[in-house]
Amino acid sequence: MLIQLLIEIGVVLSYAVSGVVLMFVGYFVVDLLTPGKLHIVLWEQKSRNAAVLVASDLIGVAIIVIAAIRASADDLVAGILTTLIFGLIGIALMAVSFLLIDALTPGKRGDIVHSDQLHPEVWVNASAHIGIAGIMAAALL
Repeated sequence: MLIQLLIEIGVVLSYAVSGVVLMFVGYFVVDLLTPGKLHIVLWEQKSRNAAVLVASDLIGVAIIVIAAIRASADDLVAGILTTLIFGLIGIALMAVSFLLIDALTPGKRGDIVHSDQLHPEVWVNASAHIGIAGIMAAALL
């Protein structure tokens, strides 16, 4: 019984670490796509637009990771690998959607994070992030 519990703890920790790594990757992709250092824009400038953008990205990545874990077989290595692969695909799709939305709207790339008021484009991007995650989750399950 103790050995089985330790094995299950190892499995949970493996998936948790994979999810956290993917969420960090998602954060750094948002940082690359927006002007300025994202941690400064968030914590010092207190940009609500940046917060909505990052939050929707993290929620989207989490949705994809949850679906990938649920869809994974009983094989831990294959499950972790597919979780990482689908997570990276989701992050890439969210980045592409951000760039497409930004290209189709006026202004310079990523300037929405520096607006003093909640910018409509940030809500469009947030919706796209969650929508992409939902589509991927449905495809995985």
